[in-house]
Amino acid sequence: MELRSINDAERDLPPEFCRYHDEDAENYRWSDDEIDRHIAHAVKDFSEVIPLEQKATKATTSGSREIDISTITDRVMVRAVEYPVDRFLLVYQRFALWADTVTLFGTQIPDGFDAYIDYGKLHTLDAGSSTIPTQYEDLIAVGACGYAAVEWAVYAIERVNVGGTETPDKLLEWGRERLRQFRKELKRLGRKNRVRVCSLYQSHYPVMSKSTDYGP
Repeated sequence: MELRSINDAERDLPPEFCRYHDEDAENYRWSDDEIDRHIAHAVKDFSEVIPLEQKATKATTSGSREIDISTITDRVMVRAVEYPVDRFLLVYQRFALWADTVTLFGTQIPDGFDAYIDYGKLHTLDAGSSTIPTQYEDLIAVGACGYAAVEWAVYAIERVNVGGTETPDKLLEWGRERLRQFRKELKRLGRKNRVRVCSLYQSHYPVMSKSTDYGP
């Protein structure tokens, strides 16, 4: 994704002060490293809401409820732990996560066979590949543009600017509005994405009956 060429995001920019069509090789408004950083920031925010869904196979230790997942890198969250695996009806375990260790709370103690870890990880986005679903690419662009605009506006304060003294304020306002749109959509997607696989297995905390008196 090239921020210098995001034409859709550019259409809303006031013509008097800023164009993301940043093609003057002798005087780029943002360096490639800066653009990459803003895109990575937006991708990270997006990943926290809709991570890249992955499954890892991890060996258990016989007699131990703990599973080491330190080799699972760029992990955002652990969604479910399947053990034993490859059953016709999937068997999900209640678990707790602390640092890089998953602890199982089920009645079955691992015997050394594999477990499946369903987890979410950070998305990747570069010039050659992307794990961002196509329908969300414009959203990433909006977030990256917002971060870039806010940074440039802060940098431009009290500096000579051909657009006038109001240019930083207008750019800051525009950038903040893009970020508000970006975060609002992430919040909406987060609500939409609340259903988790963990609903398929029994809660660690017992459900209290509202109709049965179990006595003292």
